[in-house]
Amino acid sequence: MTSVVQRLRPVLPDLREAPAAFLRTHAERLGRITLWRVGREVLAVLVLLCLDVFPGLIVGDWRLSGWLLVVVGAGYVALYLARLLFPALALLLGTWVVFSSEHGGIAMVVMLSYAAGYRIEPWQRALRTAVLALALHMIAWDVSSPGLSGPFGSWVMLTVYGMVIALPFLIGRYAAQRNALVAALQEREERVERERRMVSRQVRLRERNRIAQDMHDSLGHRLSLISVHAGALSLDPGLEDRQREAVQVLRSAALTAMEELRGVIGVLRRDEEPEEDQVRRTVDAVDELVDGARRAGVRVSLVRGGQPVPLPVKVSHAAYRIAQEGLTNANKHAPGASVQVTVKYEPDALVVEVRNNPPRVKLPKGAGFGLIGLGERVRLAGGMLHVGELPTGGYRIAAVLPYEETAAAGDEPFDEEPPEPAKPTGIRKWAGVGSILLAGIVVVVVVGGYTWLGTQPVTKVVSDELYDSVSVGQSEAEVMGRLPGGAEPPLGDIKSDSKPEPAGSRCEYRVADKQTYSSRATKIVRFCFKDGKLVEKSTHLQGM
Repeated sequence: MTSVVQRLRPVLPDLREAPAAFLRTHAERLGRITLWRVGREVLAVLVLLCLDVFPGLIVGDWRLSGWLLVVVGAGYVALYLARLLFPALALLLGTWVVFSSEHGGIAMVVMLSYAAGYRIEPWQRALRTAVLALALHMIAWDVSSPGLSGPFGSWVMLTVYGMVIALPFLIGRYAAQRNALVAALQEREERVERERRMVSRQVRLRERNRIAQDMHDSLGHRLSLISVHAGALSLDPGLEDRQREAVQVLRSAALTAMEELRGVIGVLRRDEEPEEDQVRRTVDAVDELVDGARRAGVRVSLVRGGQPVPLPVKVSHAAYRIAQEGLTNANKHAPGASVQVTVKYEPDALVVEVRNNPPRVKLPKGAGFGLIGLGERVRLAGGMLHVGELPTGGYRIAAVLPYEETAAAGDEPFDEEPPEPAKPTGIRKWAGVGSILLAGIVVVVVVGGYTWLGTQPVTKVVSDELYDSVSVGQSEAEVMGRLPGGAEPPLGDIKSDSKPEPAGSRCEYRVADKQTYSSRATKIVRFCFKDGKLVEKSTHLQGM
């Protein structure tokens, strides 16, 4: 016995943790309350009071006033709000309270049914709640029957249950299933998007590291050889001073190219810490860059504007590289043309621009690999790059760089096709279909039943002429022979609300042919017989 209990213990619910879990769950829901939800609840309470409480005071038999009216209204509101914590219990209590009394409350039952269908998640519990609500409805119907009995009364009872309880319950369950499906799909899309971004970032970093490694191994090695050979050549005693100076320029260019190569590799390996090159070559070093270009014979001017703002290392280094690439392009493709470098601190961004006048001699354009690398560098810094020819024939390179480093700038996927949408599974295709199908069946059965009843001929009625032609004292056989037979109107027990029958008599009840429905009652004709003769004929009104 002990071993059986031990095996069952892991699957048994911990009753001590249940209240804490209940309070924790609803405390989280309470924290998600918005002004819209509060306004919606207030509006629903007002609708409930207007449709259920106040009409009972006007057209019903209520005799409420003062504090008793406040208590009844508060009870209705409390029962309605109880659906937020105990939807099943609120529905069962509401079904009994409304249908066991004579004052109604259909609007509240509809709201409670919808809330129970929406909030009860396990279908087993939802089915048990619906069955218990049907049982309570049948008992309450017998307690306060509205004068309907027999098959027609049972049909009306099931109709009220189907339209007031079952239909809102199924619609609420369908809405909950669809909302859960939408939430699951949104969560899945967000997860797929995060995974896609992660995979894209990993692929991009791996490709950059491969390119950086190839450049380091091949181009770096070649530049190192050029530098070493140039250094050895400069020590040759047979060189003249002019040749020795040219060798030194060659060696200096090789060393500078190696530094530039390390900077490019640092950009490709962007997941590493900023190297010394990024710290040294900043926007403040643009002045040295322009002075060096002037010493090399380039006609260049520098324009600065705005109040300087502290910049992130990556942004400041990108500004330096923009000025450097612009001067290099101008010197290569427009030799002899004047160049203007502009560094301007705008209120919300840094603008770096390099523009040159048209060249004296038109030279062929290059491959543009430098601008491609520059565009990638600007994108990683979170900025935008624009390159293109000017209307006057010159060329312009301009970039807008943010004052704050954008963390997501390098995480955006590029040149990738979006993932194919997942094919819907059986659960997704049929989610909520069962609930809405049952709701449709309820509507079809109710409408079809009443349509069938409406097509049935009603012949067991008494006209005013027939009633006037029958007099007390006539024989029972003669009167019964004149009364029409056939189908009765579906009104249930037409003997209700009549005065007591004469002692020892047998009475026949018929519905009058002409009715005044403004009186909110049905006119019933009664013929009572005793000892084979008609002893009484009378009419009475049966309340609706």
